[in-house]
Amino acid sequence: MRYFSALIVLLILGQVSYGQEAFRRWRKMNQIRNDKFDLILPEVMRENNIDMWIIMNREGNFDPLYPDMGEGYVGLTGYYIFTDNGSERIERAALGIGGYLLKEGGAYDHFGSELELKDYVTERDPQRIGLNISKSIGGADGLSYSGYKELREVLGDKYSDRFVSAEKLVSDFRSRRVASEIAVYGEACELSYTIAERALSNEVITPGITTLEDVAWWIKEQQFKHNLESSFGMPSVYITGPRGIIATSTDKIIERGDVIMLDYGVGLMNMYTDMKRIAYVLREGETAVPEGIQHAFEQGVKVRDIIKQTIMPGLTAQENEDNVYEALIKVGFNKMKGFNQSTDSDQTDVIIGCHSVGNWGHGVGPSIAFFNPVRLNYELKPTNLLSIELFAYTKVPEWAGKKLRIPLEDDAIVTSRGVEWIYPINPKIAAIK
Repeated sequence: MRYFSALIVLLILGQVSYGQEAFRRWRKMNQIRNDKFDLILPEVMRENNIDMWIIMNREGNFDPLYPDMGEGYVGLTGYYIFTDNGSERIERAALGIGGYLLKEGGAYDHFGSELELKDYVTERDPQRIGLNISKSIGGADGLSYSGYKELREVLGDKYSDRFVSAEKLVSDFRSRRVASEIAVYGEACELSYTIAERALSNEVITPGITTLEDVAWWIKEQQFKHNLESSFGMPSVYITGPRGIIATSTDKIIERGDVIMLDYGVGLMNMYTDMKRIAYVLREGETAVPEGIQHAFEQGVKVRDIIKQTIMPGLTAQENEDNVYEALIKVGFNKMKGFNQSTDSDQTDVIIGCHSVGNWGHGVGPSIAFFNPVRLNYELKPTNLLSIELFAYTKVPEWAGKKLRIPLEDDAIVTSRGVEWIYPINPKIAAIK
């Protein structure tokens, strides 16, 4: 009883706060949601000529946009519904989805039963109804086949004939950012690069003892400690040699002379990073990274600088890719024909993959990357987040002239001025003693 009384006093004095961090994160995510519904949703629905957007969820099978929409409790089937009725504000409803957190978030105008769906749609009579169906963007393909059939049965032929894919709408809604969202992403990036740089240091690695798997699990433990998620099942911690990647996140022991790469990212408040770091394990008697390996890194930095200086908003991702390669070739770099298809020439071979980033490590927005062909046709807009990713292959004397692949990747934001970094980017090859 004395303990309970003392605890009450401490709570009154503000010295104990249950759920403080959870409450802080919830408030931030609510701010993002309301800002995006107010500022982004009207413009993207009208650009894509969609009058009503229906996002269907089933218990245990949520749409990929479930976190963006505020989550909530779904009994059997539920719908988030957004209607453009011509006013400044998009009307928002949650049918069959509820719960304290969703209702307290303040983003929805109406909560009701999933049984209201037909009457709700009929009353508003939308001409084009967007559904999350997509062949090329997984994050925009949340509607199941059985869900699609059910919508057709409930709404009938009249409205089923008005169904269209919301693929581009999903891409635009998610990839255009509000200030509150960028602030959270910056916080995620700070945690991400700090953990990465600690991982590739003597704090974690002891040559001849530590394994690649040990480093990966240390990173996972840091994510657990800070309550972070990740787009990576396991951080990719790998050694690169003259013949390419030797091992990735395995029980291989890290030895002196190894070149170690790290590719991973963290998830915080529905925002996910994707970045790389590089380290070299000094041999006995060495005090610095060997000249050839350092030169290869510097070539990669030159490529990164050119990419940053070249990308501009108002152009499609494909136009930006063409401009980047033109600028690289002009100063003597070689454009690779395909990933990992380096040449025997003395030129540094380059391939870029500056993909969308944000709500996953690989986002759904415009992507200057060969592996996102559909989104190469999307126009870059200010506030899009991009992972500035490249691979530069340069000959190194220490490997008898074989090429070392230098992967550089850090996250940036597109502005009216071009591309700007969000946090301190990778400045060097870390030296592990």
